[in-house]
Amino acid sequence: MRRLLISFGELMVTLGLVVLLLAAYELWWTNQAADASARSTVAGLERQWAAEAPPAADAVGAGAGAGAGAATGVGARPAGAPSAAPPLAVGGPSGSGIDRMSRDLTAFAVLRIPALGVAFPVAEGVGKYSVLNHGYIGHYPGTALPGQPGNFAVAGHRNTHGEPFRHLDRLRVGDTVLVEVAAWTYSYRIDSILPQTSPSDVDTVAAVPHSAFHPGGGYGYRTPGSYLTLTTCTPAFTSLYRMIAWGHLVGQQRRTAP
Repeated sequence: MRRLLISFGELMVTLGLVVLLLAAYELWWTNQAADASARSTVAGLERQWAAEAPPAADAVGAGAGAGAGAATGVGARPAGAPSAAPPLAVGGPSGSGIDRMSRDLTAFAVLRIPALGVAFPVAEGVGKYSVLNHGYIGHYPGTALPGQPGNFAVAGHRNTHGEPFRHLDRLRVGDTVLVEVAAWTYSYRIDSILPQTSPSDVDTVAAVPHSAFHPGGGYGYRTPGSYLTLTTCTPAFTSLYRMIAWGHLVGQQRRTAP
């Protein structure tokens, strides 16, 4: 009996060490690896774009972007407006790529949230293993591209694998989100934040984004415009629900060589 108890105790200690190592890998190492990958990608994009940018004298300036439809509130989606097909589950296979963006995990944008210190690359697709676990923010296939009419909708991990949206709950109405692409930087102003909704609330990433599950909360928009939607899991360390933040385009600036 004593030998059995000793063996059982040793087995429990070994099992505890394995669980501890797995937790350290998931909570610490995945963040370190994804952060390094994201920083390297962002730095590479910035160097490439700076090299390709025209001199300031040759660049055509741009004024404020259209903010049509910026008034918040929930209403019926206009007839013929597309409904977002991808569920808000942050995972699953990514959709078809835009140009060369998705198949080799090519980042096509950098998303910055100055208030949160966030700067992460954006790639096509919201697949957990194909995109998000690499420390990237994922672009919902079928939604608008940055700065374009419609809804530029993205997803990011809240915990592990770089956790770009770890502190999305600290975002406030009026905060600015910047989306950089090769030639332009687009500025969005946050208008409303939905703390929690179901993964099935897919109208949150529709062309005119709003919450069909929370129609009385004034979440989202009711008229067409140029919008941004940020989605992540909530509560922290779970994937039970989704947190949503919405903003509209307020400005754009042409990238020029220093």
